[in-house]
Amino acid sequence: MALITCHNCYFCPIIFEGYIYMGLSIEDIGKFAINKEKFEVSEDLKDLAKESYQFLEQFSKNKIIYGINTGFGPMAQYRIDEKELEQLQYNLIRSHASGVGNCLQDEEIRAILQIRLNTFLSGRSGISENVINQLKLYIDQDILPEIYEHGSVGASGDLVQLAHVGLAIIGEGYVRYKGEKRKAKEVLQELGLQPAKLSLRDGLGLINGTSCMTGIAAINLIKSKRLIAAGIACSSMINEIVASFNDSFSAPLNEAKKHFGQRKVASLMRDHLKDSKLIRNRSELFEADESMSQTKFDKRIQEYYSIRCVPQIIGPIYDAYLYAHKIVEDEINSTSDNPIVSVEDNNVYHGGNFHGDYISYEMDKLKIGITKLSILSERQLNFLLNHRLNKQFPPFLNNGKLGLNFGLQGVQYVATSTVAENQSLCNSVYVHSIPNNNDNQDVVSMGTNSAVICRKVVENTAEVIAVNLIAICNAIDIDKGNNLLANVSSETKAIYHQVRKIISFVDEDVSISEQIRELANYLLTNNLANNG
Repeated sequence: MALITCHNCYFCPIIFEGYIYMGLSIEDIGKFAINKEKFEVSEDLKDLAKESYQFLEQFSKNKIIYGINTGFGPMAQYRIDEKELEQLQYNLIRSHASGVGNCLQDEEIRAILQIRLNTFLSGRSGISENVINQLKLYIDQDILPEIYEHGSVGASGDLVQLAHVGLAIIGEGYVRYKGEKRKAKEVLQELGLQPAKLSLRDGLGLINGTSCMTGIAAINLIKSKRLIAAGIACSSMINEIVASFNDSFSAPLNEAKKHFGQRKVASLMRDHLKDSKLIRNRSELFEADESMSQTKFDKRIQEYYSIRCVPQIIGPIYDAYLYAHKIVEDEINSTSDNPIVSVEDNNVYHGGNFHGDYISYEMDKLKIGITKLSILSERQLNFLLNHRLNKQFPPFLNNGKLGLNFGLQGVQYVATSTVAENQSLCNSVYVHSIPNNNDNQDVVSMGTNSAVICRKVVENTAEVIAVNLIAICNAIDIDKGNNLLANVSSETKAIYHQVRKIISFVDEDVSISEQIRELANYLLTNNLANNG
């Protein structure tokens, strides 16, 4: 399958042969969920959803349709009296709004609302206009239902988390409004709004899908993209300040392997370092008067793997990101309900589109890749701090008095312990299926668990890269004899100045916890220099 990208940036829209993307992109999710840009809905899509509801309303009058006139899950064998159909939908929402644990982040909740609405607008869910309008209203007013991390097994969808969306939609439970936790009912009254009225299969439609895990996954990908770019930038910078040879990221060497990611990472490193005065050519290894009879060479022949093998290490992470991007984007624009309404076929199809294995699997793979990125960053940090390895800088990049002062000795513990936590979190969630629901849900995805754990790995990795960046910039300032800052590439210089806006040269023994946190957050919310 062919993969086409431009060559002018680290990441760009992806086109797979035979795959034509149409719909809501992950970048669109970021614009709304993170940047709070307005999310518009076309009247054509509203009409499509309305047509779906009207069809289902007529179609279900003389038929048994799951979730409309039956119970749910193992209780689907029970017919529901007509006079109790609306109550059934409310009962489902209220009984399943049982989530616990930490609340999801605001940007994740916005993404969830946007994706759920996008699902309804596909015209295959049979959701009432009333619920669609209420969901759009919450989006426009930034009324965020309180959704909790614990509750979903990721099959039949994110039932528990999405039930909390439904609970807020009907004016119950809690929401976050203008930064405060408040009762949904009070916020609606304050704004002069009415709660949504559920009908037909609105309750089931609200909770029966993968929108929670998919929303978290989309945010994970947006942040992972920035971290991968930052990892490539840091790797380029460390190659530069230790005066590495250029053949490890050269085109001839990396094009001898067929992997797209490896070739792309090497190309990006070459772009980053194109005007560096420090990177050496292999021909410079030996001076003309050096004798070939030497048995030991003073100059380093090759760098350590964390410096020399960057394209081979970050390359597969890059490829995994690209594939996960496509899969999550497909899920965003899928109808993940059960049953599926097909107006064109004059039918309703029962099945399992609510199953979250696609998201669970990709989040497992992504967290493994991002963990490897943190491992690489920590090893680069260790190289800079260990004077026996780099033979260039003082121990722990200590610019003070050895023994009395400690340099960056303390912050290495932060990076090392955080990487260790990442490694422990890499245990697969995707394969940890536990049957439940009277064994009706006998194989489940645990997709939301996978996405939440991946988020933790992403946040951890931002901290590790932040510490590495601090060390790289400290090395530039310490090695004044080689005048590093004057000789680094323009890209490295731009990143150096970005970092220095957050943290100054660490030449005294002071706590830098706040600066590490600030820099880590910067990496998650901004593109590092021109590498985004």
